[in-house]
Amino acid sequence: MAIARFAILLLLALGVGATRGAPQPLTVFAAASLKAALDPVNRDFTAASGVPVRASYAASSALAKQIAQGAPADVYASADVDWMNDLESRKLIRPDTRIELLGNRLVVIAARNHPAAALALDADSFAVGLGGGRLAVAEVTSVPAGRYAKAALQSLGLWDRLRPQVAMAENVRAALRFVARGEAPLGIVYATDAAADPEVKIVATFPPDSHPAIVYPFAATAQGAAEPSRRYLEFLQSPRARAVFEQQGFAVLARD
Repeated sequence: MAIARFAILLLLALGVGATRGAPQPLTVFAAASLKAALDPVNRDFTAASGVPVRASYAASSALAKQIAQGAPADVYASADVDWMNDLESRKLIRPDTRIELLGNRLVVIAARNHPAAALALDADSFAVGLGGGRLAVAEVTSVPAGRYAKAALQSLGLWDRLRPQVAMAENVRAALRFVARGEAPLGIVYATDAAADPEVKIVATFPPDSHPAIVYPFAATAQGAAEPSRRYLEFLQSPRARAVFEQQGFAVLARD
């Protein structure tokens, strides 16, 4: 009986020691449009470092607000510079870790079986392509993809004409799903999102000068684990990570 009790205590002690010695997960708050690329990069980082990554994907605006309210994130990755600037102004990120890592393009998508193979960026073409249906975009007042979409349509003189048909989603991936499921004939998303979903096709690409440059900044948060966050951000600039980002269609702006 005493031997059995000793064995149980020994196993419990070993279990506690293993738990204490295991690396703590790194929590990454990232823009929804990064999921397809960041998931495999995170797996590669864990394989190389032994540090598990716990990723939370949502609209950049929602994630920034959560961090401002005290949510426990180690790294923040935004789909535009404005939300990162907002957190930096509140001293909620470590400015010396900030990198402008990735770029993207803005495109118009349709469901794979939509009759249009290409769409001219003019009012008549949108009217035909929509056929009285909705234009799916991310929320245009706070979500980066929605703000880029509105800016592009305004630049081309299309916003006022199309605004009554705009259907806003909580983030760019939700807008993508509207089109993929046939709930909206057309949508405006990032090129990388369109490439990740076989149920949609790109029918037009907005000129780069029709909207602010699409830039993804990454940074360690002020309250997060500093050292593993720095290692993670360094890994994101490595050739191994760059290959994944480029395969997913991102332009890599920062290089190791």
